[in-house]
Amino acid sequence: MKSKQGKATFPAFLMAMATAAAVFGLGAGSAWAQAAPTLAAGTLKVGMQATYPPFEYYEGDKIVGADAELARALAKQLGAEASFADTPLSQLILGLNASRYDIIMSAMYVTPERSAQAAAIPYAQTGSAIMVAAATGLKPRTMQDLCGMHLGIVQGTAWVGQLHAVSDSYCKPNGKAEIQISEFASTSHVFQALLSNNVQAGMQVAATAKALADKSAGRVVVTSTELINPQTIGIFVRKDNKALFEAVSRALASLKKSGEYPALLQRYGLALPPADKAS
Repeated sequence: MKSKQGKATFPAFLMAMATAAAVFGLGAGSAWAQAAPTLAAGTLKVGMQATYPPFEYYEGDKIVGADAELARALAKQLGAEASFADTPLSQLILGLNASRYDIIMSAMYVTPERSAQAAAIPYAQTGSAIMVAAATGLKPRTMQDLCGMHLGIVQGTAWVGQLHAVSDSYCKPNGKAEIQISEFASTSHVFQALLSNNVQAGMQVAATAKALADKSAGRVVVTSTELINPQTIGIFVRKDNKALFEAVSRALASLKKSGEYPALLQRYGLALPPADKAS
């Protein structure tokens, strides 16, 4: 009888242990990881526009780059696997708040406007850079140098208001023509507009501008010599998902402590966010 009871209770014990492992993340990416409150169990779905090297872009049918690599590391810490939803930049926050994915990682600046719509976890710092087609001979180094020029940028970026402010506060008072701005659906569209002379210059996150120039065989060059308007990049989470916000913050802290996260940023020419911005 004793033996029979043992057979009956041992599977129940194993089931209880398996349940505990699922709840507390035992044996997952880290010893402390808890099952994150994601849309689908075991999956961290990440919204990004995958046309932005070196942050996120395709190699064959796989999305790679700094954000993709960090997202996979975060998912592992959470006992999950990362999946990606390739979405236009201008639609990312709308998609997040419509629960189409769990987080956004797409080299998105942390701005007051975005922070009003979603909770941000700062994870890197960069700035923007100006690039031109080498054949033009143009050498704008600052936003003020763009007065009178036709500039291409990705729709939904944080620079539109800043560029209009430069036109109003600097270009016009100094007798210069305003900056003409055309917005495109993706980085690749801006790049093609440069090469086809549809715009005279483009503005991108500095690491992206460098990556595009490096791959252009000299056809495109970065002309700005210093970071323009240094900005903090963030991971965005729905404001009503505090548990996931805290889980991702803990996962990022764990990766920072291990050195994996700072090393990743260094490989991609990025820096940790300033201490007052870090989560």
